[in-house]
Amino acid sequence: MMKRLLTTIQLLALVLATATLLHAQEAKTTDKRQTRITVGGDSIVQAQPDTAILTVAVVTQGKRALDAQQENASKTDAVVRALKAAAGAGAEVKTSGYSLQPMRVYREGQPPLINGYEARNSITVTTGELAKLGNVIDAASQAGANDVTGISFSLRQDRAARDQALKEAAQEAMSKAQVLAQALGGRVVSIAEVQEEGFVRPPQPFYAGDVMMAKRAEVATPIEIGSLDVTSRVQLVAIVELNM
Repeated sequence: MMKRLLTTIQLLALVLATATLLHAQEAKTTDKRQTRITVGGDSIVQAQPDTAILTVAVVTQGKRALDAQQENASKTDAVVRALKAAAGAGAEVKTSGYSLQPMRVYREGQPPLINGYEARNSITVTTGELAKLGNVIDAASQAGANDVTGISFSLRQDRAARDQALKEAAQEAMSKAQVLAQALGGRVVSIAEVQEEGFVRPPQPFYAGDVMMAKRAEVATPIEIGSLDVTSRVQLVAIVELNM
């Protein structure tokens, strides 16, 4: 009888201890709540361009439209051949624009007077051999090109730079989330959402001005190639557990 009574008492003690533990855990759980915070991370990675885009033009004028057009055709043919030879087989040389327009003289109180015509033929060269760019410009100038729209540089093989920018943007967003969680007296327990908001790979313009007007037989036109900025932005939603 005494043994059964002791067993009953032990069971009651175990039930009470279990209930006390569950109550303590429940109280501990109710002392915490969760909230969401949204943060953004930005990153800029610099990379060397691997492609150059050069646009030159042949501009001719004549009293008659036919005169301007024929002179332009002859000079443009020479420029295209010079560009292909200087840029090499791997370059793309194509016509990017053509116009034939009257040149007008405006006089007060009178209708405009056409005193000639101007023909413009623009040629764009795309090349991955950036070291040849100065020689390409000089070859075009010597062949008859007399205007330049400009030069720009871009990055075709951009995977490594994009991945690096995305990684750094995500790391910055996560760092912000952790700082905010600590400031609120809590901690990041999970990530609810991650979204890439944008990726920018702008071409780098290089304005050559009147460089095409000068023929340099001895010294190639110097072209300084800078770096490109590859930008990435990430938005992150973090679950933060707060101690209340």
